[in-house]
Amino acid sequence: MRSVALDFGVRQITLCEVKEQKVIERATVRSIGALEKYLGPNTLPATVAIEACREAWSLHDRLGQWGHQVVLVDTTRVRQLGIGQHGRKTDRIDAERLAMALERGSIPRAHVLAPHRRQLRLQLEVRRALVETRAQYITTIRDLIRANGEQLRGARSEKFLEVLKQAPLSEPTRALMAPLSQTIAVLDEQITQSEAKLLGLCQQEPVIELLTTVPGVSLITAAAFVSVIDQARRFDDAHQVESYLGLVPSENSSGGKRRVGSITKEGNTYLRALLVQASWGILRGRGDDPLTLWGQIVADRRGKRVAVVALARRLSGVLWAMWRDQTVYEPARVGRPSAQGLERQAQSVKFQAQMMAQAARKVRRQYGAP
Repeated sequence: MRSVALDFGVRQITLCEVKEQKVIERATVRSIGALEKYLGPNTLPATVAIEACREAWSLHDRLGQWGHQVVLVDTTRVRQLGIGQHGRKTDRIDAERLAMALERGSIPRAHVLAPHRRQLRLQLEVRRALVETRAQYITTIRDLIRANGEQLRGARSEKFLEVLKQAPLSEPTRALMAPLSQTIAVLDEQITQSEAKLLGLCQQEPVIELLTTVPGVSLITAAAFVSVIDQARRFDDAHQVESYLGLVPSENSSGGKRRVGSITKEGNTYLRALLVQASWGILRGRGDDPLTLWGQIVADRRGKRVAVVALARRLSGVLWAMWRDQTVYEPARVGRPSAQGLERQAQSVKFQAQMMAQAARKVRRQYGAP
């Protein structure tokens, strides 16, 4: 079996093949299609190492169709292979070191998402781009209104144009922001269409609705969690999930002293932000939900910002345990102290039905699902 590594640059792909720790082939191509000369279906089978990147999923599938075995490399651990050290980081050197490590069997592997989970993540990215663009335009319009000495009352993004239309604004101000408001109208329509597609994908994933039984966890947060974690059973415990999402404190124990810093912020940035956003909602919640009470206790001791991050960390573990056990959210289980974390127990059919019904109503309120 051949040992080949690929490194993706801005405008090119660098290939390196080694045998017995010696380079026997180098090449640089401009596109994935041009790799067929070296790794096409008529070439000898190869094990190919690729750093996890946006092109990795499609190339993983194509190389598999061509008869090769693909190893996705964990980019958070490539420095242990010597990549980026001593100020020498080039596509040529990176490809060579990856190929050498591949032949030695010392590649740190990354998880390959299932195809349907890739589609879910990509659709989430489309919605995210549309929503963030709309938010930027709304902020600009509010700034223009203030700059003209006028005011606009607060409104949710979905209702912004309706509030804007009814606002007592001068004609010059309306004329100034007309191009932006017209763009927002288009974005509203596109977001509605994107959410309809996303809802269709979510309905094919029963675990997403199960996760929305947690107070404060929206369909988007649950879908993002599923699209990133992919398989609950690939993690041994909640701490591994928290670490994978970059929600555990960084640590420096050199010199015999243990120093704990801010969270590592590794992993998927968008999911981490969604979990923090959900945690703000949980922390501000009312009632006796154990997550809310726990977060408020931490906030009293350490402040709200620290409490929200700690709550996001705990929330990720709760979501993972629910997925692993295929159980809906049960406050009594979350609030029960246990050295083993969330203990497994059978839930009544009636209780599960009630929680799933609540989750379905929450989704219908947010996205108008049938």
